[in-house]
Amino acid sequence: MNEVDGSEHYERHSDEPPPSLLTIVLDTNPHAWSLLSPTLPLSKAIATILVFINAHLAFNYANKVAVVASHCQRAQWLYPSPPTSVPSRNNVVANGTGDVQMENGLPEPSATRRKMGGRAVGPGNTPAGSPAGQNLHSTITADDANKYRPFRLIEDEVMTNLRALIDSTTESDLQGTSTTMMAGALTLALTYINRETQAYEESGGVSGGNDPGVAGGSDDTEGKPGMQSRILVLSVSGDLAFQYIPIMNCIFAAQGKKIPIDICKIAGDTVFLQQASDATRGVYMHLQDPRGLLQYLMLAFLPDQTSRRHLIMPSQVNVDFRAACFCHKLVVDIGFVVRPADLDIALVVFCTPPEGAICLTCGTHLQLGDYGAKPAVVPRAKKKKRRAPTGGVRLDSVGGTPTSMGTPGPE
Repeated sequence: MNEVDGSEHYERHSDEPPPSLLTIVLDTNPHAWSLLSPTLPLSKAIATILVFINAHLAFNYANKVAVVASHCQRAQWLYPSPPTSVPSRNNVVANGTGDVQMENGLPEPSATRRKMGGRAVGPGNTPAGSPAGQNLHSTITADDANKYRPFRLIEDEVMTNLRALIDSTTESDLQGTSTTMMAGALTLALTYINRETQAYEESGGVSGGNDPGVAGGSDDTEGKPGMQSRILVLSVSGDLAFQYIPIMNCIFAAQGKKIPIDICKIAGDTVFLQQASDATRGVYMHLQDPRGLLQYLMLAFLPDQTSRRHLIMPSQVNVDFRAACFCHKLVVDIGFVVRPADLDIALVVFCTPPEGAICLTCGTHLQLGDYGAKPAVVPRAKKKKRRAPTGGVRLDSVGGTPTSMGTPGPE
């Protein structure tokens, strides 16, 4: 049938570059950015990130990108924007033929969402007689002529959602916490990658793109690369001990799906992000000078999994593998681990034994042994006294050299 209908024209060929999905988790903690503003303001960081996104999209026309904001109280999408509402039966309009016109659930780009007189203001429907419409028409036309349209759409949507996120942050939100919701942002990133991967496979793509050693699922797609996904975290916050459990769950999920988590540590230091990068074989870099953020992003985080096999990527020599206790959310060096007999991994870590030596999570009894008992005192051995020398030998009081004291001879 392929020779009859000519469907080979629409099949994917092995020489096509594999698409890459880059999901960026941006830490928008207001407390951390206020401390970092003298060195790297948030506005300059956003401009740098947009340049990095454009470079990623320019490598391949099939590349995709997503941006998630990890804010102080919640995690929110910056791109793509989630659907605002699902069209209801009241919003459905029927035309003269009886067909139903469905509205699109995704919002339009911010440049075309401005309304004037009930119509969207844009180059095609701006009232020609209004000065505002003429200025807007000239501005949009000039920007579209000098910028690639996909770049502009992503830039407008990211900036619009970021402004809305910052404007919606109240003083009570800032006073409630000084950290960021990194676990929620990682969860959103993983779910979006899973959805896009399934959609790509249903459309005829190849599965197993994140694993370089896995070939296609069928004979026709053997050896063809699939869509590759990765997560890039831009972190400026400090320790995240209270999010230890959800972050570790995200690390295990990414490790199982072979999704690398790259960490760009602009400021602060966290233990669990180091473990995330090490467990998923990602890239971890702590920036010495945040003003060179663009250079770090372009040289260290732009190559995808396919390119990294031919490059020597930066690695981290010393990784902090400490865990956080479940009782006080503190990073501990020595703790009490509860591991059920039927599992090979530790589930709960305590900094001090709980009351009754019973695990508060699973009810397992902790075998503490002689912990807490007074140590046995071993009596100190008495030193033997040295006896005075006999046999006519004495020690000289000055030099300590033994001298002979024989029988005196006759005079």
